[in-house]
Amino acid sequence: MAKKGFFVVFEGLDGSGQSTQVELLVNYLKAKGCKVLATKEPTLESKAGRRIRQVLDEKVAISAKNLQELFKEDRGLHLKKVILPALKQGKIVISDRYFFSSFAFGVSDGLDLDWLIKINQKFLHPDLTLVLDVPAEISVKRIEKRGKPKTLFEKKEKLAKVIKVYKSFPKRFPNVYLVEGKKPIPQVFQSVRKIVRSKLNI
Repeated sequence: MAKKGFFVVFEGLDGSGQSTQVELLVNYLKAKGCKVLATKEPTLESKAGRRIRQVLDEKVAISAKNLQELFKEDRGLHLKKVILPALKQGKIVISDRYFFSSFAFGVSDGLDLDWLIKINQKFLHPDLTLVLDVPAEISVKRIEKRGKPKTLFEKKEKLAKVIKVYKSFPKRFPNVYLVEGKKPIPQVFQSVRKIVRSKLNI
């Protein structure tokens, strides 16, 4: 399937502000007259995605490897049914999480990065990935403010490992940028907007 659009991914720890930045970027690009689709992973549209949700909410327990196989399955359907069709229509697709989440959280779970890359290698590489760089302790404070039970990965020790892995990605993969995420939301978006504008020439 030919790709015409532009694929942007936001990554980071839970509580780093991806959903907020996705919304701000969607509104900004629509105001510029762009056709935009916002989406996220894991989805709840696939059987694998719904199973992932149960695992993350700690309602069921499976091995780290089996969890990543579920992410792979859900991602494949997400690409086929949502992302690729929208790109073919020339839309800017903005996803809250993608395979870089599998890499960072999978490694923090003791899995081999090369294996994680291998099982995701057939998937489309984003045109731009923005990793919101927020320290684990700030992430945990933001999560606690929500007043909801913490999910599988929302513990400080785990998140400290995850952000360390995320920080290695700009040197290893193309079109991956770290964005200082602990600043006030408008300042974070200013950084996001600057990078996006340079890539889209808008």
